[in-house]
Amino acid sequence: MTTDNRGLAGLDVSRETFERLEVYEALLAKWNPAINLVAKGTLGEAWSRHFIDSAQVLSLAPPEARIWLDVGSGGGFPGMVVAIIAAELRPDLSITLVDSDLRKSAFLGEVARNTGVAVTINAVRAEELPPANADVMTARAFAPLTTLLSLASRHLNPQGRGIFLKGARHEAEVSDALESFRFDLQKVPSQTDPQAVILSVGGITRV
Repeated sequence: MTTDNRGLAGLDVSRETFERLEVYEALLAKWNPAINLVAKGTLGEAWSRHFIDSAQVLSLAPPEARIWLDVGSGGGFPGMVVAIIAAELRPDLSITLVDSDLRKSAFLGEVARNTGVAVTINAVRAEELPPANADVMTARAFAPLTTLLSLASRHLNPQGRGIFLKGARHEAEVSDALESFRFDLQKVPSQTDPQAVILSVGGITRV
């Protein structure tokens, strides 16, 4: 990954943060053939498809947020990218990554060690994690919105928000979710995919 003339979802970060992301990308390329962290065809576009895509969620988090929970973290998108950027821009954030796949959790631990970023990694199912009282819960390519809202109602504090990266089917997912939940919803266009959005969801209650 070259960083010349490349932005990071509108975030102004230092060369050190870019270097940490370069370390991350190298580890992603090394580990991916063995444990399929991301689709093989996206590795050549990792900067836009994964890093910038993940980075854009940080600016949507409330400025007063302190506890951040990323579920179904997989290869670390968006949670590990957020952790690397937040180490510089939001050092007050405490970030936890959750993925029940032991190999993926091991990968996340390797990224954390090699980048020197402090994160908590839990190799459990998000449903089994004790309630996190989180200010923010994020997820990408993990589960339908209805499932995410069920997890959010467990793990978010009453003022917390879920921030979910969603693709072209997001309208159908919102419609399905409204059968079981009520919530306030903000849709933000994705910076990396014209068909994708980021859903910011709060005030979640079951019907």
